Amino acid sequence: MESRLTDSLRVVFILTILLATGSSENDQALTFCGTWRHGKHSLHLSYNLSPGCKGISISANKSSLSVEGQITAQCRRSDVIDLKQFGFDSEEQSDFCLYWEPLLDQLKLQIGGKNLTLCWPTSLQGTCCTDLSLGPKQPEADYGIVNGRIQTDIITEKTRIAFKFNGRPISCKHLCNQARGGPTQVNMIEDNAENPCASSFEVEMNDDFRGYNVTSPVTKGVFQESTATVHLPSALKQAVKMTTKVVCTFFRNNTQFQVGHKEVRILSEVVEITVENEIIIDLPEPIRIDFYHDAIPKMHSRKCVSWDTRKNPLQVSWLVDGCITQQRGAENTECLCNHLTYFSVLVQLEPQPVRHLLALTIITSLGCAMSVISCVVLITFLCRKSRRPKEQSKPIHLGLAVSLAALNLLFFFTGVLANVGGEGLCTWVGAALHYSLLSAFTWMGIEVFYTFWLVCMVLTKYTLPKPYIWNLVGFVLPAVPIVILAAVGDIYGMRELVPSDDISNPYQMCWMKSNDKALLAHYFTTMTILVILVLLGIMMLFLIYWKIRHRVEWRQNRVAFLSIWGLSCLFGTSWGLTFLDFGPLSDLVIFLFCILNSFQGFFLMLRFYMLEWMSKQAGDSAQSSNSNGSTRQHMLKAPEKSEMD
Repeated sequence: MESRLTDSLRVVFILTILLATGSSENDQALTFCGTWRHGKHSLHLSYNLSPGCKGISISANKSSLSVEGQITAQCRRSDVIDLKQFGFDSEEQSDFCLYWEPLLDQLKLQIGGKNLTLCWPTSLQGTCCTDLSLGPKQPEADYGIVNGRIQTDIITEKTRIAFKFNGRPISCKHLCNQARGGPTQVNMIEDNAENPCASSFEVEMNDDFRGYNVTSPVTKGVFQESTATVHLPSALKQAVKMTTKVVCTFFRNNTQFQVGHKEVRILSEVVEITVENEIIIDLPEPIRIDFYHDAIPKMHSRKCVSWDTRKNPLQVSWLVDGCITQQRGAENTECLCNHLTYFSVLVQLEPQPVRHLLALTIITSLGCAMSVISCVVLITFLCRKSRRPKEQSKPIHLGLAVSLAALNLLFFFTGVLANVGGEGLCTWVGAALHYSLLSAFTWMGIEVFYTFWLVCMVLTKYTLPKPYIWNLVGFVLPAVPIVILAAVGDIYGMRELVPSDDISNPYQMCWMKSNDKALLAHYFTTMTILVILVLLGIMMLFLIYWKIRHRVEWRQNRVAFLSIWGLSCLFGTSWGLTFLDFGPLSDLVIFLFCILNSFQGFFLMLRFYMLEWMSKQAGDSAQSSNSNGSTRQHMLKAPEKSEMD
């Protein structure tokens, strides 16, 4: 009884504080913390958020922590996340905090030392959902939330299954005015008509000016500490000619400065530094700006950027020119800039920037060039063999060589064509590149089928299709999905690959665009065919090994290695490395992928040449006339005779 009375008095006390505070000025944000008491097994985070201002509920059980409600202005998200992917270590209980910032329409969850953004910042709305008050008391349970508290005030020490908060819509501009505040050493400009959530400071540079630090104002709610500090150097005094005043403006709501595509975002505060009626560039001593932000993983690159309003006064265009980035840890980025304008930190989100892009590009270009030359040599070699007795495998090998030559030639020039021809030419080049890739995969599948026929169907009375049938399947069939996708539109065009070391200088190529339709087309065509090809190729390699494992030739290391290695190229199994691009060996896998597949034409030519040379060394004229790179060579002829006997 006494415990219940204590809990009730504590809730009444907290509600009284909230109501009293709300009568004078609104609480911008909610900071709710607690300890999640759960079991020792797989844990999940589920959330279901939608626009409105009814309130929010935080509940928990032995396996799941849930956040639900109508509290946002624009954010509408629903998902279930396995916390293991964030390195979450399952113990009997875990501390967490939920932060709600109505001005930014941002909801963040901190759990297990990880910061998860459930709703990204959005543009300033007319009304904000704030003044969140605690709802009715929820039942107790063995598993749930214990020591629930608002800010530092404990609501109850008992384990509750949920905590609910009711919201109230108010004017966002009213909250912006309350968020203002700052140091007394400088003059604060109270009126900012362009952005009511911006705070401007005017610094007077006197004759004895030796530099000055301007810190963004401390706001109430989630952001309890400064997020940016500007150090104005003494050299700025000498660079300014017509005035002694410099204005620093901190923009808390930065969505108006966001770039046009979702792959990169401005995550930190935006800072504007200006001198009236003057353009300040090439400062001998740079302006230093320290941005403080949530921890940014190493996989997401970041760069200090500035927006030159002289070049693009209406369109936000962030450039790295004139700024040097110094990363002071996962939560601090220092920018050294030699001019005055808008500044911020640009972070690459999705797709993730490509590591070692320059090295991979060089390897791929060299491999494609070698493969094109090798395929031309191989095509010449196969055509010259037409004077010999006809072989059914020759049109198949010839089709694969032609498709690989086209694929590598287009890929070698795709970067040049993207920069020269632009979006219009890239639409055609991207479609042609996709067609050549599907054609190469199809011919590799035909190689698998042909080898299966040689290994398992040598005694059948059925004959293989005519060469023109192979050409229809290998060259015409892949064109069908390409024509359909081209008719749908907005699939092919310019694609950008962002290097991790310089996100402002992406590599442009002609391929599929970065949109939902192109992604869906990629999975239904390229990835589906690739999965089928790799699975069939692996099965065929295993079948061949099972057939020839007792052969004398298999005991000869050269023949064994050459056969399996060459058949892997023929069957396209090396393309299966694309499914292993994750984890600590990701860099190694992607380098192997580029080497094996860009040099694939060269490897095939080398294998054909080696088999031809080995046949001549053996002095077997029959084998020499049948040196076509198939499994029948060196491995299958003797078994066929024994089986037919």
